[in-house]
Amino acid sequence: MIEQAFKLGEQLIAEGLITSEQLAAALAKQASSGGRLGSTLVSTGAISTSALVATLSRRLGVKGCVLRHGLIDPKVAKCISKEEARRLRVLPMFRVRDVLTVAMVEPQSLPTQDRLRQLTRCDIRPILVLEENLEEFQNKYLTGEVTVDTFLASIEESEVLITEHEAIDEGPVTDLDRMVDGSPVVNLVNLAVLTALRDGASDIHIEPDRNATHIRYRIDGKLRELLSPPKGLHAAIVSRIKVIGRMDISEKRLPQEGRVHIMADGREIDLRVSSMPTILGEKIVIRLLDRGNLSFDLGALGMREEDRAAVEAMIRCPYGLMLVTGPTGSGKTTTLYSCLDLLREEANNIVTIEDPVEYQIPLINQVQVNDQVGLTFARALRSILRQDPDIIMVGEMRDEETARVAVQSALTGHLVLSTLHTNDCPGGIARLFDMKIEPYLIASSVLGFIAQRLARKICPSCRTSYYPPAPLLASVGWGHRTSELFQKGEGCRECHNSGFKGRVGIYEVMLMDAELRRLVHERANEGQIREYLAQSGWRSLRQKALDLVEDGSSTLEEVLRVTRSESVEVGDPTGTGLEQEEPVGAA
Repeated sequence: MIEQAFKLGEQLIAEGLITSEQLAAALAKQASSGGRLGSTLVSTGAISTSALVATLSRRLGVKGCVLRHGLIDPKVAKCISKEEARRLRVLPMFRVRDVLTVAMVEPQSLPTQDRLRQLTRCDIRPILVLEENLEEFQNKYLTGEVTVDTFLASIEESEVLITEHEAIDEGPVTDLDRMVDGSPVVNLVNLAVLTALRDGASDIHIEPDRNATHIRYRIDGKLRELLSPPKGLHAAIVSRIKVIGRMDISEKRLPQEGRVHIMADGREIDLRVSSMPTILGEKIVIRLLDRGNLSFDLGALGMREEDRAAVEAMIRCPYGLMLVTGPTGSGKTTTLYSCLDLLREEANNIVTIEDPVEYQIPLINQVQVNDQVGLTFARALRSILRQDPDIIMVGEMRDEETARVAVQSALTGHLVLSTLHTNDCPGGIARLFDMKIEPYLIASSVLGFIAQRLARKICPSCRTSYYPPAPLLASVGWGHRTSELFQKGEGCRECHNSGFKGRVGIYEVMLMDAELRRLVHERANEGQIREYLAQSGWRSLRQKALDLVEDGSSTLEEVLRVTRSESVEVGDPTGTGLEQEEPVGAA
């Protein structure tokens, strides 16, 4: 027995959870009536079920929980026969792709895990539960007592609305771990958020379908499905999220935005909620912003030494314009925040204009754009110029007016940092031309450009060697390397079978030297600028990305996916001869 193997009583006394008298009484009762020591301690009130599970979980080195409604998918619970579930002392809880989470009395039993794999053809994620807790929920879920209908019937409108006043109150932040009042929907939403945080997700997508609701996570830039609750739960899930996001639950025809600050796993988390009406119901996207994981360190972004030195040279200039380019989801905001963190000191008045303000940073004045009241980027920027700023960050130069005011600000003694939606540094100059900024203004104000992407890193737990396809090697000029081994991930439980875990930045930096300024004055086209850069030994984004393949950080397929070549043929927007994938992530 687990309790005996670990001398459970002594452990609980050592942790101050029970007294020696309580242990003696429980042992006496166990001797007369039998049963497990842990269960006896719980039944006598010496310790709570959750505290006992936490202790056993730590000692065994596995996850543990107390089963409750909302943690178990009724359909998944029946994926093995009730006879087999009782014999193995297990209960399937939910499934994410090919990983089945299973409540187990003995989670370290390898024969039990092997049998579950054989029965379900899934990888098994064991969760420790107490035997009495397991039997209670086996009786409910394996006998048909809990069906989809009863699951739906247990959710009343009052349960969804009951915490509305808690959420709106301007008091302490909501503790997500305590926001469980028995409602399956509350539990389901809490589970989705907590699991997303623990898996390192940046966004949660909750999407209606004809027959189900799909809950997907964006991890390392890619969406992966977590759960598929019944379609009948969708309206209640949306209402719950709108309540905690301080949104109007009665408005289902228009998009809405909301925000809430919570505590989860002891961490401060901001949730940014967006709703969008679709023909099948409202879709919800939740952006997770972990305040405790803030690390705006320019040195930790992964730039090569020469690129970081060039960036620091730009932001140390007393005035001028530095632009960061790249598609949505390439990490531009993080780069700008890292630059501001380096400049954040008492002597500087730093003001930002953002839409939205993602992270709140001390010693920086952050302004939220509000188009509904006319506070646009351009209008806010004009007002900021009367606030005696030293450094200004404009979240995005999205129109001609904003670009013109930003350039004028840079020419009148301010350091301005901003972003452009272009693919690379040379494209940034062309974009400014498109925004009708005069060549002499560009040449006089712009300090330089940074272009960037985020590539997924090979999972260290399933790293292996392989031979990339010959056409792929030839597409980057490596046709002579077909006999060389490269690195990739095979896919495992740690990386959700993707072969990747984490992301790394790819950067190109282009400083405006005298020759580039001359070319801009002459309104040189993008091709002429690229020709000069190639002759000067400048390395492009694609070349920097291939360095990650050389050192085994990422795969050839991945870096080709996130970069595009300088010369792209019609019908091949990636410049690789490969099928183009959808852009991923968020800025």
